[in-house]
Amino acid sequence: MGVLGNSAGLLFNAVAGLYLLAVLLRFLLQIARADFYNPVSQAVVKITDPLVRVFRGFIPGFKGIDFATLVLACVIQGVSMCVLILLYGGTIPGPGFIVTWAVIGTLYYITNIYFFALLASIIMSFVMMFSGNMHPHPALQLVWQLTEPIMAPVRKVIPPMGGLDFSPIFVFLGIQFVQSLLVGAAGVSSGLQQVVLGM
Repeated sequence: MGVLGNSAGLLFNAVAGLYLLAVLLRFLLQIARADFYNPVSQAVVKITDPLVRVFRGFIPGFKGIDFATLVLACVIQGVSMCVLILLYGGTIPGPGFIVTWAVIGTLYYITNIYFFALLASIIMSFVMMFSGNMHPHPALQLVWQLTEPIMAPVRKVIPPMGGLDFSPIFVFLGIQFVQSLLVGAAGVSSGLQQVVLGM
């Protein structure tokens, strides 16, 4: 593949990845019942609303779960994956594989979001503690709200000891375990893993 195709692949991967991030953040923030009026939430809604409205026309929600947004994320993952395979000189596989890889890739992306959100919340908590500033940025408030659904169940089993919260360690281990399962379930060569799971 030439330099032009490689550059186009990198650019497309960055743009598609950022939009997929926005769509999945919208879905996860709704699941977490995060503050809708947070400026970051408003920005995510504004960016993703045009396509989400299209999908809501034929995919209803259920019990507070916005399946239209989740299906949109899988479609973006699948289409992006096909475009990247073509840009890198590969051959697009059958529909069954595309759907399977799109779902697995989307789930993998979700675990990455939780991983980095949890890491950011830990770092910013230390920064706030040592700086003396106890008024968190709206983005940090949203990160805390985003990670709470996965942190709360672990804290019930592993409460803070000696003033230290060890629950993030177990959440990190859980995320790595899930990611290893997804990589194994993808059943793709190492050359395609970056395309399937690297969005």
